[in-house]
Amino acid sequence: MKKVIVLSAIASMFIISCGGKEEAPDYAKDRATETEQSAPQLDAPETADPNDPMSNKGIGPIKSLEIPETIDQDMAAKGKTIYEAKCTACHKPTEKFIGPAPKGLLDRRTPEWAMNMILNPEEMTQKDPIAKQLLAEANGAPMANQNLTEEEARQVLEYIRTIE
Repeated sequence: MKKVIVLSAIASMFIISCGGKEEAPDYAKDRATETEQSAPQLDAPETADPNDPMSNKGIGPIKSLEIPETIDQDMAAKGKTIYEAKCTACHKPTEKFIGPAPKGLLDRRTPEWAMNMILNPEEMTQKDPIAKQLLAEANGAPMANQNLTEEEARQVLEYIRTIE
């Protein structure tokens, strides 16, 4: 009897998850046809899953960013100066304050997402699901746009890599 109930529940969940008969946009129909006719695509979309923090690249100018394994100490020193001048009002290095602690940021987010959040916080908190959640956790206190250049933002990110 338990097997019948469990199987019924699974079947019901499967049927519900299939959704209704919403029409997909034309471009989605074309893409589906291409995918059905060809081998699986190896190149992932820019943001494979916006809710997955380790595949979400965020919204902004940074589409791809390679982070070397070795920390650039000169870059990190410049980043520390910028961080101390512009970020410490809301971010403590190792503990949550108004905003989240940056310690371990690249264990939780992609480098692209981090850079886009630094460079484009307004659009990120409006459109990116993870940034929206962080905004809610900060009781609606938005991250201020410090108008950093990409180079300055990269320096701050390099500094963040040094926080222990």
